[in-house]
Amino acid sequence: METRQDPVAAAGFILLASALIAGTTLLAKLAGQDHLGDPLHPLQISHGRFLFAFIAISLMAGVLRPRFSRPALGLHVARSASGWAGISLMFAAVTFIPLADATAISFLNPIIAMVLAIPLLGERVGPWRWGAAAIALVGAFVLIQPGTGSFHPAALLALAAAFIMGFEITLIKRLTGREAPLQILWFNNAIGCTIATIAVLFVWQTPSAGQWIALACLGTMMATAQACFIQGMKRADASFVAPFQYATLIFAGLYDFVGFSAIPAATSILGAGIIIAGGVILAWRETRATRRPIQAR
Repeated sequence: METRQDPVAAAGFILLASALIAGTTLLAKLAGQDHLGDPLHPLQISHGRFLFAFIAISLMAGVLRPRFSRPALGLHVARSASGWAGISLMFAAVTFIPLADATAISFLNPIIAMVLAIPLLGERVGPWRWGAAAIALVGAFVLIQPGTGSFHPAALLALAAAFIMGFEITLIKRLTGREAPLQILWFNNAIGCTIATIAVLFVWQTPSAGQWIALACLGTMMATAQACFIQGMKRADASFVAPFQYATLIFAGLYDFVGFSAIPAATSILGAGIIIAGGVILAWRETRATRRPIQAR
């Protein structure tokens, strides 16, 4: 059954998803530093993310009882492995640099996915899309500041996470045309949990009570954010929804200020703004490219 278009509800779902996603990075930073006990390794934090997200989505599937079709296991494994690697690097980055900076760098995802779609999906990229990529790249250089005294090597971890997650987006594009959203989420978290469990064996330490609570909240918030994002995308066009996703940066900056008294530097604000400008241009161009064949028909 087709969901009725409701832009107000769509904006609400996306804003809630943005607040939750930014919240997961805050919890990762708390667990990765000494605020709740001895710092946890990023691989252990990502294990908690996948473990508790898998539990939450399995409970959701148990209530809704969806019919799963035959999964494309190869795509699921590749997508989950890249998602696990990307989120592990992201959690490592936020331990050392401000949440807002790491979040802004992660907004390179769609740009990277666009470039990777050329060899992987056979898509053509026109001058507008290349222009959006160039603008976002300039913003990344402003934000990371390579070759200056303000440069922090951990920014490269966030950049690597953005590249890997961009690759993940191309795999999601292939999956969404074949399987239902809940099936994709369940397999993603089931396989991701398996990979994360194997990896955490090499760095495991017993979390404190506070860290267990943080990890449980992190995974549950991520699963809820994914569900909210899907609901938002079902209720409005991508062109309407896309700008609201950048609220994640606002929430990350707010959480960083409240939790760690971190105030964004002028270069951070400028770099983030340039990256967002590139992302908005790309979203606008993607929407126009999608509408043309519909109008032709």
